[in-house]
Order: sequence, then structure tokens, then C-alpha cells
Amino acid sequence: MLRYSEVEQDSAVDARSRERELLDRSILLFEKAQAEGSGSMAEIEAVHFAGRFWSIVLEDLASEDNTLTKDLRAGIISVGIWILQECEAVRQGDSGKIEGIIGVSQIIKGGL
Repeated sequence: MLRYSEVEQDSAVDARSRERELLDRSILLFEKAQAEGSGSMAEIEAVHFAGRFWSIVLEDLASEDNTLTKDLRAGIISVGIWILQECEAVRQGDSGKIEGIIGVSQIIKGGL
């Protein structure tokens, strides 16, 4: 029989794995958007997906139930807000922001 701490640890590992998968998907969508160009359906999908993902992440980080340290939460919140701002710039036609979104997403994924 598993102890609660083991179940909790497994749950955290599963959550990190899902976060990595979602970041992978976001990166792939932005790479496709970059290849297809400004205003493409791929760009719209990438911006929409990243916006939903980071909105959920930010909501979780703002929760009192989140167990990360305040400093770490604040740092990730700052990154999430930056990505959302860059997504808005892409949505407004500045496709040059995609490369930065991809790079930062890869760094975040590597840290999970």
C-alpha cells in the first residue's frame, strides 16, 4: 500500500510531465506558425493555445494552495505575463516575437 507522501510525489511528477507535454505542444505550434508566416491559421492556433495554457498556469500560481515558494511563483508569474504580452504582439502582427516565445518556452520546459 502506498503512503500519502508517495502518492503526492507521484502526482507532482505526473503534473510536471503534463506541463512538459503542453509546453512541447506550444513550442511545436509556434514553430509551425513561424514556418507558415504571419496571419496564418497556425499562428492563430499557437497564440490561442499558449494564451489558454499560461492563463491556467498563472491562475494556479496565484492560488493559496500552490506549494511552490513565493519567489519561484513570482518568477514564473513574470515569465507567464511576458509570454502573454508577446502572444498579444504576435496577434497584432509582430511575428518577430515568436522566436522569443519559443526560446523562453524551451528554457521553462528544461527546468521542469
